[in-house]
Amino acid sequence: MGMHNLSAALEKLQDEFSRMNFTYHDFQVGSQNEKMYRWPGPPEEDILVCVHKSNGSQELFHRHDFFYFNYTYKGQYESLSYRYDHKITIREDELYAGQPFAGHALCVHDNQEAIILGVLIKRDTFFRSFLPMLSAGSKLFRFFLDPATKHYSEEFIHFKVENRCTARMLLEMMAVEYAFKRPDTQQILKPLTLAFLMEILREYNAACTSAASETLSGQIVQYMSEHIGTVTLREIADRFSYHPNYISTVMRREQGKTFSQILLEQRMDRAAALLKGTALSVEEISLMLGYSNSSNFHKAFREFYHCSPREFANAQPCSP
Repeated sequence: MGMHNLSAALEKLQDEFSRMNFTYHDFQVGSQNEKMYRWPGPPEEDILVCVHKSNGSQELFHRHDFFYFNYTYKGQYESLSYRYDHKITIREDELYAGQPFAGHALCVHDNQEAIILGVLIKRDTFFRSFLPMLSAGSKLFRFFLDPATKHYSEEFIHFKVENRCTARMLLEMMAVEYAFKRPDTQQILKPLTLAFLMEILREYNAACTSAASETLSGQIVQYMSEHIGTVTLREIADRFSYHPNYISTVMRREQGKTFSQILLEQRMDRAAALLKGTALSVEEISLMLGYSNSSNFHKAFREFYHCSPREFANAQPCSP
């Protein structure tokens, strides 16, 4: 990727940004009438890459009906988030990402310049094309899933991207591809977007490592959550360099449950969230969670919740 192509792409996308359909629409949140940005790109596109360069501006507080991942390419800016009065500063090489329906208002001071590379993803596309591919701890998984179950959100992610080279390289590749579109651009953008999201998840998990996971069993539970569709006891043993019998003993002693019990609970908790929060089919969910066929998933789900996945999704009464 030549610097000439990159510079031309950034300039082109910056010029196109001013002509994109960022129109405020009225949106009811409780008793309040708020402003909403709807998908600003062509309806046939699922992923949009934009460049926003600002030399001083103050937006109205507004929400979006899509996921957005804003990377500060140059400079810094402020954002009003979280119930209108939470002001944060987003600096160079920091990521600011919001759920659909999350509210914020960007502010750049008159004497500053900020360049933001944004990746916008339609909500349904994210749930169907990217969520099943992401290995994430439960906290970030819930962040991505919550917009499917709420009318609006106050949630956002904000952290410094330490491995700036990888993130910037992926974003620059996406910018060049999107700026100079070809018939297969959306197909090319999907794997690049997935790589970018996985890098962000890696960075986020590293930034949010907690003391609770410092014990061996805590690390194992975290690893299980991040590899819920493929993890096995043998893999855990190899990963942590212990005999499987020792891993089993540690789990029972420190967690009070066996490896199989913890894995089942994690899978059922995630299955319940996916059934309630997305339009994914039972077959798609069963594959995501590591079941070889949907029959095995049906059986495990019914034994755990005492009802079928379909009944659960339709809000029929059942309990674990």
